[in-house]
Amino acid sequence: MKFYKKRWIQTGISLICSLAIVLSVFPVLADNEEIQSLESQSSSLESELQGINEDILALSDEISTTEMQVEMLNGEIARTSDELDAAKANEEKQYEDMKTRIKYMYEHGNATLLELLFSAENMSDFLNKADFIENLSEYDRNALEDLKDIHQQIEDEQKTLQTQQASLTDLQEQLQSQQTELQAKADATSTDLADVQARLQQAKEEEAARIAAEEAARKKAEEEAAREAAASANNNSGSGSSGGGNSGGGYDDSVINGGGISASTDEVTLLAAIIQCEAYQTYDALLAVATVIMNRVESPRFPNSISGVIYASGQFEPVWTGRLENVLNSGPTSLSMQVAQDAINGARLAAVSDCYYFLYAPYTDRDGVVIGDNVFFQSW
Repeated sequence: MKFYKKRWIQTGISLICSLAIVLSVFPVLADNEEIQSLESQSSSLESELQGINEDILALSDEISTTEMQVEMLNGEIARTSDELDAAKANEEKQYEDMKTRIKYMYEHGNATLLELLFSAENMSDFLNKADFIENLSEYDRNALEDLKDIHQQIEDEQKTLQTQQASLTDLQEQLQSQQTELQAKADATSTDLADVQARLQQAKEEEAARIAAEEAARKKAEEEAAREAAASANNNSGSGSSGGGNSGGGYDDSVINGGGISASTDEVTLLAAIIQCEAYQTYDALLAVATVIMNRVESPRFPNSISGVIYASGQFEPVWTGRLENVLNSGPTSLSMQVAQDAINGARLAAVSDCYYFLYAPYTDRDGVVIGDNVFFQSW
């Protein structure tokens, strides 16, 4: 029995050393930190690019509005110029008319006006004709002044419009310059984002390959340990020794119904992942671990949910070493999912239906039921 026990211990040590060597090759924490850093950079660049694109759209709207205002002002300037030309023409015509009258009066002296006055039939007619002569001169003066005022007003308005047009043109050029700069920044950010996303994709692929290689190495080590354990058991099967240690040999492999519970898809997946981490990929080995977990869920001594039991502090090694998370990310096997669902539906392995604990069999002296590479027992 001592020789048998020694072989089990040697097998366990060789398995642990193999796993340690395999796991040490891969910088797990460094890879995870790189992926998190790249994801953070990608998220930051995406937010920055979104903000730049929003700024470009806002500037485009502002440029369109400015172009519309410039076009409207150009129309107003053209209309004011036409009005100014008409006013100048009217002013020149009025001025020419006045010159004609002044010339006529200068050439004929005041005789005509006197004749007009003396031709009055009575005093009332005389006063009316005198008022007409005075009003005619005043009309010419007022008309000329009005034309000058209109001419000045139109010139002032045209200058104002031209000033506004120059200001809007400058604003338009500034906005277009900003748009060009923002577009260049957007292009550069898009390039950076594409680079980061490419590096992130590569890091994820490398991480997936690392996890796959790690899992393959772990399974290979477990299979080798199992073969060594089986060979050791066969070599010692006829010894007849009955000392302490694990209970070997057969076990009750019947499946009983322990009562089902309701569980979400995430809980089924979580249960499948943990039993895959803790047992061989055989139905009995997986169901034995699942039975222990379901026994805990139904016991008042433990949390009353699958996640509560699995994530309880210090209970399951794959939780704190990251192996559980790796299986969740890659997805449990179909057999693990089947066993997990059966256990939730009520399936229990009869041999361990009263067990609440298990340990790696080759590395412990505890008595219990050995299934796969685990020994199951009722109390600590």
